[in-house]
Formats: sequence, C-alpha cells, structure tokens
Amino acid sequence: MEYYSIGNFAKKVGKSISTLRVWDEKDILKPHHVTQGGHRMYSEEQVFQVLNLNPTIQKEKKVIGYCRVSTSKQKNDLERQIDSVKQYMIAKGYSFEVISDIGSGINYKNKGLNQLLDRIMMGEVERIVVLYKDRLVRLGFELIENMCKKHNVTIEIIDQTPKISDQELVEDLIQIVTVFSCRLQGKRANKVKKLLKEVSELEDS
Repeated sequence: MEYYSIGNFAKKVGKSISTLRVWDEKDILKPHHVTQGGHRMYSEEQVFQVLNLNPTIQKEKKVIGYCRVSTSKQKNDLERQIDSVKQYMIAKGYSFEVISDIGSGINYKNKGLNQLLDRIMMGEVERIVVLYKDRLVRLGFELIENMCKKHNVTIEIIDQTPKISDQELVEDLIQIVTVFSCRLQGKRANKVKKLLKEVSELEDS
C-alpha cells in the first residue's frame, strides 16, 4: 500500500495541512501511522475514505485534454496538437484543462500520464480527449480504456485515423530494443548497443 506525507495527502483530498492537524487532534481523522521522526503518514485507502465520506470535499469532475509527442524536437507539433484539442473542446462547450507530455508512447512513467491516471482513480475526471488514439499510449490502450470504464470515464478520440511519424516510430523502437538490451550480457549486448548507435545516427541524418 502507498503512503503519503501530510503535505501530499492534503493535496489529494483538497484540504490544508492545518485542517488535517486539527482533524488528528479532534480524532476526526488520525494518520495511518507516525514515523519515528514524528511525521504523520496517511494511506491510499484513507484518501478514498475521506473523499467518499465527505461529499463536500469531493472535487468536480473535469474534462482533460491529453496531448503527447515523443521528443523535444517535436515541440511545435505538440503546440499544434494542444491547439487542435483546445479548439475541439471549446466547440463542444467543455469546461476543461490540458495535460501534456514529451515522452515515448511506450513509456508509462511519463509525468503527465501518471498525473492523469492518478486523477482518474481519485474520481476527478469525467472525460479524456485526445487527438489520436496513440497520443494516450502506443501500447496498452485497452488496459487504460478498461480502467477508465471502471471509473466511469469516457475516452473521446477526435480523429480515428491512425497517425505515427517515422521519427516517433524510430524513437519507440529504440526504447524497446534498449530495454531488452539491458538484459543481455557480453558480445550480444555490445552488438545491440552498436545497432542502437547506428539507428540513432541514421535518425539524426
């Protein structure tokens, strides 16, 4: 189970740190445990407990536009993508905000993606809007889609046409090969590293 400091917990439940301290003193909500250093720690279960038992602090669900490109070389593409998604949501009359990432579509550690997933699980998201299906993730879309359904979140894809640039394809292939090469040793690992170097040079040229 994941645990949160009082500061992080306060952000997740939409309350101030001073309010949580008062709750602790009045036995309204006690921390899950206190560290040897005297720091209050709260559990993930308590996050859901607070939100479910206190409707007044539940946050209004929002429409989130999610935009992503693979590398910093595509910043102009990211700006155009954000603009397209914004114009679409404005035309739909949505009250929205935009989360963006610069990172591979097969990297599930992208900051924006994880922020989006956290908010889905916290019940803060009504709808996700993406320009193309693969802007959300390149692989594992069905898994995220299933999670969204369980939290009553709709994924709205503006353009169903499959889109992928040669540059992004190369970036994703490099990342896949890099992951597997880390498991190799000796001559095989060296061969893979040489291959990756040649591919990178071809991409730059």
